[in-house]
Amino acid sequence: MKVWISHADALPFLGALPDGVDVEVWDGGEYPSDPADVEFWVPPSLRQDPVEVVRAMPALRVVQLLSAGAEVWVPHVPDGVALCDNRGAHTEVTAEWVAAATLASVRELDFFARKQAEHEWSPRLTGTLSGRTALIVGAGSIGESVARRFEACNVTVAKIARTARPGVGTLADLPELLPAADVVVIIVPLTPETEGMVDAGFLTRMKDGALLVNAARGKVVDTGALTAEVASGRLRCALDVTEPEPLPAEHPLWGLEGALITPHAGGAVEGLLERCYPPVGDQIRRLAAGEPLANVVEHGY
Repeated sequence: MKVWISHADALPFLGALPDGVDVEVWDGGEYPSDPADVEFWVPPSLRQDPVEVVRAMPALRVVQLLSAGAEVWVPHVPDGVALCDNRGAHTEVTAEWVAAATLASVRELDFFARKQAEHEWSPRLTGTLSGRTALIVGAGSIGESVARRFEACNVTVAKIARTARPGVGTLADLPELLPAADVVVIIVPLTPETEGMVDAGFLTRMKDGALLVNAARGKVVDTGALTAEVASGRLRCALDVTEPEPLPAEHPLWGLEGALITPHAGGAVEGLLERCYPPVGDQIRRLAAGEPLANVVEHGY
């Protein structure tokens, strides 16, 4: 079985592989061998036309992503080829970004950073996270990890997900929960149902002074409506993703005091290969043994 991965340094993290598994590295440049024989592919990115690459791989059985999000790949993977994400590999580091961005925004560290750059000593009162209420929209593994961090900061946490379970509501509970939340965290997958979910009506129901934290995908939020609310001073936002992305240099969100923006950096931390490639090795062993694959993308996520 021929396997293509996208990082040469990741080979040690695959673990022991069965006899007959041939692993090659393709980082998006010249093909290392004939792609027609590739059965398991870990793509480097979407720098290439994925339709063209997949067409060159008639034996392909699995596309294994290094990312947790798969929405960009869903339209490009043909029937009969399993698309698998890397769910779980980015849980803790993404939750860490949410906690850090929330605290930084609530305590207005972005304001103080700007004043530091200006060599200006500007003390002021800020908000606090302790004693506040947070709503996590998307109570999957990342959402639950965020909840644990918030609860350690003396925050009352409400959670909603696609399917109700003990302690977790559904989108039907939004009208009741949104007006009570000081912090609203968006950590849902991008699907046709969630695209544009955080629209003007959603934002209007948020309480005055609340913070919207988006660690999902930019298209989940109506950028124009959010920009208007933050520009008015009624809401604040902390964004790791935007629509469009990258956010154009001239976009008004950049200049708003109530906006904290990072460049899709939630998972961009040390140890990427150590986190992402052991599950890839597990998938290769499953495929070779004829066992069910993990984290198969269905219904867009």
